[in-house]
Amino acid sequence: MTTLIEPTTGARLTATSAPASPAPAPSTLSTRTARDASIDVARAWCLVVVVALHSFMVGVSMAGGAPLLENAMDGWGGFAALTWFVQIMPLFFVLGGFSSVTQWSRLRTRGVSASDYLALRMRRLLPPALGAMGVTAVVLLVLSLSGVPADMVAVAGFRMSQPLWFLGVYLLCTALVPLMTAAHRAAPRVAVAALAALVVAVDATRITTGIEALGFANLLFVWLLLQQLGFHLADGRVSTNRRTLLAVAAVALGTLAALCVNGVYSFDLFDNLNPPTAALVLLGVAQLCLFQLARPALRRLHGIRGVATAVSAIGARAMTIYSWHMLVLIGLAGVLLVTVGDELPAPLTEAWWLTRPVWIASVLVVVALLVAVVGRREAAADPGRPTTPAHPATAVTAVLLAAVGVVLVLVFGASAAAWFAGALLLVGALRLATP
Repeated sequence: MTTLIEPTTGARLTATSAPASPAPAPSTLSTRTARDASIDVARAWCLVVVVALHSFMVGVSMAGGAPLLENAMDGWGGFAALTWFVQIMPLFFVLGGFSSVTQWSRLRTRGVSASDYLALRMRRLLPPALGAMGVTAVVLLVLSLSGVPADMVAVAGFRMSQPLWFLGVYLLCTALVPLMTAAHRAAPRVAVAALAALVVAVDATRITTGIEALGFANLLFVWLLLQQLGFHLADGRVSTNRRTLLAVAAVALGTLAALCVNGVYSFDLFDNLNPPTAALVLLGVAQLCLFQLARPALRRLHGIRGVATAVSAIGARAMTIYSWHMLVLIGLAGVLLVTVGDELPAPLTEAWWLTRPVWIASVLVVVALLVAVVGRREAAADPGRPTTPAHPATAVTAVLLAAVGVVLVLVFGASAAAWFAGALLLVGALRLATP
């Protein structure tokens, strides 16, 4: 019988009856110090996909003499099919789980406590977001004072706020890494099964009661489950047998397709982000299998000097790229409105599609130039540096303050005041996390 996750004995399973060669014990694998090139390449690629996709979503044009900023993909019938290829957040959390458990296990062997780990992670994750929040608040205020229509400013603020959901969820998942690692070490399969049961229970309750708000409990359960799969990947518990991986990926995608056909979930996999559903878990399982198949090729790709350099640069500035790229998109859209105006093609027209390659290339270049400047602090940070002991209550308070700041912007992002308030909360969180 084919199995994706191997038993706790540490041996990888294959689809045949032949005994598999023993893998290193999980306790050894999780404390490795060498970086895994395949993980770095995949995470960098995921980030490029996010920036490119958000670039496609920017629809800027003139309508009746007034500027119009909209999500261009809302009117494109092919977007649902595209999401099956570009919805990479499940894989991103799997890869994040791999990196988190590896880093935490390594730090723990050096005597770093859970609260010290949280403080260290806050000091790494918050500065890029804080800088972007502060600048966005100022930009929105300047636009309002310059006479830009209030609804246009509100749309710009709203669009720039939406990707921040990832930061809020990632902060909480990061804060729970020590606890979830302990659960994984104690009973790895039980931890996965328990989270899977919670995800399904939340979905079933939401669907049967019709109360959509109940689904937001999966903002935690879905992503923690995918993070757990990353823990299994780090411990070498995921099968490396090609037939097994292809079979599991096919079953996961087939089940997902069947559920979409029957109306349980949306074919647009981005609709399944709000709130998160088990559809993302099925997609994540398939992506994990395909990633496992591609790892040797990704490692060979990393051996190319130019690729390795780009991957290293992206990885060192990942949060800066994620936090600042929407500012670049909205800024470039504003430049187009001022310089081109009525000559801008309407979204989804033939002329609009023909200009997308130039637009995407421009976005990537400007993001790279901006991040090269504002990302220096993140790139210079040492993720493994010993920390001054942090009190557990202080570390937890820092996480909660940061999460509240992100939620505030997510809910009221159309207002510059919300961005200022969110930035102040992140300042408080960062001060608490800094000895």
